[in-house]
Amino acid sequence: MLKVGFVGWRGMVGSVLMKRMREENDFSKVEPVFFSTSAAGGVAPSVGKDVGVLQDAYNLVELTKLDCILTTQGSDYTHEVLPKLRESGWNGYWIDAASALRMKDDAVIVLDPINRQHIDSALENGIKDYIGGNCTVSLMLLGLDGLFKADLVEWISSMTYQAASGARANNIRELLSQCGVLHSVTADLLADKNASILDIDAKVSEALHSADFPQQYFGAPLAGSVIPWIDAGLDNGQTKEEWKGGVEANKILGYAPETVKVDGVCVRVGVLRSHSQALTIKLKRNDLSLDEIEKIIASA
Repeated sequence: MLKVGFVGWRGMVGSVLMKRMREENDFSKVEPVFFSTSAAGGVAPSVGKDVGVLQDAYNLVELTKLDCILTTQGSDYTHEVLPKLRESGWNGYWIDAASALRMKDDAVIVLDPINRQHIDSALENGIKDYIGGNCTVSLMLLGLDGLFKADLVEWISSMTYQAASGARANNIRELLSQCGVLHSVTADLLADKNASILDIDAKVSEALHSADFPQQYFGAPLAGSVIPWIDAGLDNGQTKEEWKGGVEANKILGYAPETVKVDGVCVRVGVLRSHSQALTIKLKRNDLSLDEIEKIIASA
């Protein structure tokens, strides 16, 4: 039975993973060990078997005892720990939700309904790093799998609308705090049916522009607004989130870079967990009817 370490299991992504694994009884199939970056020695989560106490997520001695490490702790943790593990001679599997390793030549972006054959080939060839893809890229590829299998896609323009959960758990808390501030400053006016909506709007605007408005994590108000900028800016004018669309899609599909060009705008919106996107797709053929295209998409 594989000895599997879990890091970052209390965050947003990790919490969803834990819930799913409990529902699927996955912990009965491995020997789980839980790690923490801040609460080593504390109580480990309940998974239906004795798993001891929380281990230190930076303890290389304990980490090297594992066959596999599954982390949702983020890229900083990956950059800090994985090189040291590999230098120590650890040859286990590293499964990661963060973006740090996605474009490395010796890492596979995992989207098994789409690229299972690439995953199986990598396992046979001794590849050890398996990385979850960008959320909107994964959704796009799942939705358009039929078109890609038919080699019909020339380029895609993707407009994504991404929830606070796509950032971190702290960002969700901040969005709710922002909403609370906006309600607090308008509560009296909202209770007055005769209050002018312009007066309410002015209160909201004043709060949004206040130096005290909570925006430590987003860097700007999201409640009552949108942020058309996700992740860092690149020299070519894209954000890193926009850049991921093309580079990750082509890698997942096993294509050479820029085989299918993908660009667009990624917008953070003030909802907790729902992502959506609108796609404009240029096909390589112009002789297909809409019914035929719909059947190709539905067939995958």
